[in-house]
Amino acid sequence: MKAQILKAFKYQQLVDMMYMANDGGISKRRIKILKVSGETFQAYCFLRKEKRTFKMENVLSVIPVIKKERMIV
Repeated sequence: MKAQILKAFKYQQLVDMMYMANDGGISKRRIKILKVSGETFQAYCFLRKEKRTFKMENVLSVIPVIKKERMIV
């Protein structure tokens, strides 16, 4: 999981992340990773509309958001 997070950070990709909070609640968030340090990372969370700090160990899945090309009509 850490490798996927680092890759998304390196290429400045938006990702959809399934995350488990400390209380066991699970949420899906769209994030942009801003900084990675040790076992945590900081990201802009589009769900909360603010910068948040996440623990690597609580990330359940990371899926890159693929920008769809617009069709020219």
